[in-house]
Amino acid sequence: MEFSEVVRRRRMVRHYSDKPLAPETIERILASAVRAPSAGFSQGWAFLALTDPADRARFWPFVPTRVENTPTMQDAPLVVVPLAHKAAYLERYAEPDKGWEDRAEARWPAPYWYIDTGMAALLMLLTAVDEGLGACFFGIMPTQLKPFREEFGIPDEYDPIGGITVGYRADDLLPQTAAVAQRRRDLDDVVHRGHWGRHS
Repeated sequence: MEFSEVVRRRRMVRHYSDKPLAPETIERILASAVRAPSAGFSQGWAFLALTDPADRARFWPFVPTRVENTPTMQDAPLVVVPLAHKAAYLERYAEPDKGWEDRAEARWPAPYWYIDTGMAALLMLLTAVDEGLGACFFGIMPTQLKPFREEFGIPDEYDPIGGITVGYRADDLLPQTAAVAQRRRDLDDVVHRGHWGRHS
């Protein structure tokens, strides 16, 4: 699929069939994540991949709103939880070629461990589209993070940034409504050319 078509087709899909994914498809989706850029090539991320039905069943109680509002998300045969590892960045930038030996978090203009892990998540979303699949990124509520960590053995130094479902779209998935297209902000509303407020 042409890249421009992948971008055009990407949307958050919340309704899936229970058709299984080929193992090689799952591996391609996961492999795309580690091609994401990362500051200093820190690669401060990890990914909890849930493919076994029993493991996925253990996951869904931690996102009860998703289960209540869109129960067919549970039919997705792949759930991935991207995890950000701040310490990897602080340690990488304390190395001689970077020199921030104090490992001070205040040196960072933005938390790149979250930004980079988010970019890895986006690559998985785009790869899913390229594979002819649907995918959705969604949040895990803060109140659920501690029990989620305990259930899946996530170390404290890794922060879940959300969850991703991947699977075949449900046959009765409705097309995107006109209201969504109307809400999409125009390029001239968000791009400032050369100076804030200059759109042409």
